[in-house]
Amino acid sequence: MSSALVGAVVFVAMRHWSGAAVAIIVVATAVWTQAPLYIGRSGDDDGHPVLAMQANLLFDGADPRALVDQVRARNIALLTVNELTPAAVEDLGRAGLDQLLPHRYLSPGRTAAGTGIWSSYSLSETVEYDGFVLNQLSATASIPGAGPVAVYAFHPVPPVFGTQVWADELSRLREILERSPSSRPAIVGGDFNATYDHSQFRTLLSGRFDDAAEQAGAGHLVTYPTDKRWPPLVGIDHILVAGGRAVAVETVGLPGADHRALVAQVHLDRERR
Repeated sequence: MSSALVGAVVFVAMRHWSGAAVAIIVVATAVWTQAPLYIGRSGDDDGHPVLAMQANLLFDGADPRALVDQVRARNIALLTVNELTPAAVEDLGRAGLDQLLPHRYLSPGRTAAGTGIWSSYSLSETVEYDGFVLNQLSATASIPGAGPVAVYAFHPVPPVFGTQVWADELSRLREILERSPSSRPAIVGGDFNATYDHSQFRTLLSGRFDDAAEQAGAGHLVTYPTDKRWPPLVGIDHILVAGGRAVAVETVGLPGADHRALVAQVHLDRERR
């Protein structure tokens, strides 16, 4: 957006009106799509608090002890992970993750396919969704005060495999979320390989699900890549919420990974009795 704004100023100074008009349209479009990330949404904060974390582990590159230390220090209750390998499962177990979050539903893989859910609450109704390049999971967490809560761990394929496959997977993930019981709160963690600039990602938010960063007014949280000489440039990791509201979201450094992790403080709607 900044480059388009500079371009608009330059075009106006040069009295190049058609170029200035195009640049202004680009700026206006960027403001229209990005502004909600900084405004936040008002709502009832008297829900049941849950701390959720999303992390991409770069196969077994992420430091397992660093991740477990973050889970412990932040009192994380729900953890979703991507690029989970069998070796990473063992390393995280040795680092104490299973003691902190004793309930889990995992589908590790030898490549980027592996996905997992760890929880401090009991998990049931576990599902692994067919027809995706990488593993997509869901489970139901029994959270006292909030009732049954749907938990999803997603990792759609990156567009390097072709934008058609990428767009199709995002569309099918939206269909999965649309089938989520409307009576239940839900939390979704994932490396979506998409930013708020992508209409396909914004379409995911056109129903009952909202981006936690937008709800909290946390701004544009960049998460990738962290293994370069330059700082991360794009925010492709997200936590989505339905039946509740995120009141705070931040990124967390994870040594050895190529993504920053996300942590969201979510207030879920209280269970109706």
